[in-house]
Amino acid sequence: MEGYVFTIPMALFDYIPSILFGVSGVMLMRSLYNKMAGGVFACLDGGVCIAFLAGILKATYKLLIATGIGAFPLLNNLFLPLESVGLLLTGLSIVLMLALKKKTAALMAPLTLGCISMMVLGLGGMCAGLGVVAGKMKRAWLIPIFILCFFCYMGMGYLASRGGETASANWIEQGVNTLGQLLLFFGVRTLYKGGLREFKL
Repeated sequence: MEGYVFTIPMALFDYIPSILFGVSGVMLMRSLYNKMAGGVFACLDGGVCIAFLAGILKATYKLLIATGIGAFPLLNNLFLPLESVGLLLTGLSIVLMLALKKKTAALMAPLTLGCISMMVLGLGGMCAGLGVVAGKMKRAWLIPIFILCFFCYMGMGYLASRGGETASANWIEQGVNTLGQLLLFFGVRTLYKGGLREFKL
């Protein structure tokens, strides 16, 4: 469609990071449900599903444009609020899992921050929390992986905030996003294969 730079390969490529995140999220839910209180696990479950949905909707938005079906701005406009809330809930659940284990439950940060602040907090909590878990599982070499994953997320957020008005900008943004999701997938899969489900905090 005139005025848009999305192509079908670009749109299809955009599904990859969302699928990687979804698979990583399912592995986390399968592994951590027996370590979380019901409310905390619901926070993880909801966060993963909301963030996954956000990515799928945005990729679908691009695909509909690329195929000439039409532009549906609502799909794109839902991305930031859904992704922010989803990642906040995901990260918060892992932080609370660790904090409640140590009986330091006074860990409720104000939820009046903007969407960007929520995303940073959620991603930081998720990556830092997974780094702590990796250290406890004697796989400290994964900590730099989760740190790099966090910076990829931040880089993708920065690139997305600049509008992505050119094809090259879109490819770079989704390349960084995919790298971040691959790092998350690799880290979570390594913990999963290493016995995360049976591991005791």
